[in-house]
Amino acid sequence: MSDHPVSELPVVVIGAGPVGLAAAAHLHAQGLPALVLEAGTAVGHAVRDWGHVRLFSPWRYVVDAEVRRLLERRGWCAPDPDAHPTGAELVRDLLEPLAALPEIAPALRFAHRVTAVTRLGYDRMKTPGREEVPFLVIAEHRGREERFRARAVIDASGTWTRPSPLGAGGVPATGERTHADRIRYAIPDAHGVDRDRYAGKRTLVVGGGHSAFNAVVDLAALAREAPGTEVAWAVRRREPGTMFGGGNADALAERGALGERARALVAERGVEFATGFAVERIERHGERLSVVAEDGRRWVADEIVAATGFRPDLELVRELRLELDPITEAPVRLAPLIDPNVHSCGSVPPHGAAELAHPEAGYFAVGMKSYGRAPTFLMLTGYEQVRSVVASLSGDLEAARRVELVLPETGVCSTAPSGAGCA
Repeated sequence: MSDHPVSELPVVVIGAGPVGLAAAAHLHAQGLPALVLEAGTAVGHAVRDWGHVRLFSPWRYVVDAEVRRLLERRGWCAPDPDAHPTGAELVRDLLEPLAALPEIAPALRFAHRVTAVTRLGYDRMKTPGREEVPFLVIAEHRGREERFRARAVIDASGTWTRPSPLGAGGVPATGERTHADRIRYAIPDAHGVDRDRYAGKRTLVVGGGHSAFNAVVDLAALAREAPGTEVAWAVRRREPGTMFGGGNADALAERGALGERARALVAERGVEFATGFAVERIERHGERLSVVAEDGRRWVADEIVAATGFRPDLELVRELRLELDPITEAPVRLAPLIDPNVHSCGSVPPHGAAELAHPEAGYFAVGMKSYGRAPTFLMLTGYEQVRSVVASLSGDLEAARRVELVLPETGVCSTAPSGAGCA
């Protein structure tokens, strides 16, 4: 550990995904030393898990402006801005070239899983002098513990490793852990490595977001190829409403088209579909599983795909003084902008360091983690977040306040429970 003054210590970035690497690029541009700690053995560790999935954002929306400048100075040729990359292509054509640059590579530390972030010598109860001491970031690296001091922490660790359970009450359904080997908490690669697992089987998909759309569409396509393959789909909401999105009105054409494909499958009875299905328990039913709802309805399936969302890992920051919304687990000033209970227009007002700040000065959660348990995050949001956060850390408060993000709209606007709509 360094004994340098706090101002000379690096900014620690947790996570080497798209947003974490963008943070490193912005830190380099501002002349701030960075240290990027990644739990996986390569950049884009989580993205590689869904490498078979095609993004509904085209390349023009998944490359950060500072990252583009840095890469192009080294001769990088940008992909077709209107093409839609898969996760694997995003890693190959963006993240790996970025990580190999001499401006970024020295900052990367792989196989470093962060287990705790605190203040050096201060738990959350101690106040006097707190902001004058550095952060202490603790990580596990190949069976041993390493400790790093930091002037600030940008937490881009995401939510991928903490999927939400099938149980409707936010906890695992009865029997969910017992039958975990038959449950997939991600979009299956139904036409690739997972084909044998789902071909000729009956699969129940649970969830009403874009991940569920992808899973249902892919499995339905497999059913047309492989005899005996069946797909059932259950959602918690009682009425589909605007669940399928804005179709042709969506500014992201692929996002709209995905929703329309899912809608058509339901309308044409290409999949069995049930609304108001709140999972209570999972039981063995011969060689199959029986998934039982709170109202007594049940579906029998060989496999289950849980597309029920994700949640942040807050355990590693429990000794920091955070101000989190009790519903979304997002920063309190960001939460009203993204809470799906009151905001479902598909757009997010511009926000940056001010909305992401906590009482613990110098700690910022960015990217998917900043959204807590709220859905519909776009990479553009994370890129603008880190631009603003790094500007704030560099002392350029005017640039930090100047957030001008314009996100592609979904083309739909749900009515909030209060009756108020989104304009």
